[in-house]
Amino acid sequence: MVKIRLARAGSKNQPKYRIVAADEKFKRDGRFLEILGHYDPTVDPFIIKIDDGRFNYWLSVGAQPTDSVKKLLVRHERIGQLNS
Repeated sequence: MVKIRLARAGSKNQPKYRIVAADEKFKRDGRFLEILGHYDPTVDPFIIKIDDGRFNYWLSVGAQPTDSVKKLLVRHERIGQLNS
């Protein structure tokens, strides 16, 4: 099954994450099918960039987001609503 999950990048004590579509058999930071966005938790407020078209495509073909990605998207949507 394809999962939409976080893959860690960046150096020690400076995490940055890619939001990727990957088969659940692949390692966390290993192989992936496509990069869907980026997440940078080190700045305040945190930065999330997501390609909505590709994200929705992967959801439409059956990919399941992990719990951490779901929580991140909920936080992102709330901040977006507050700023508008």
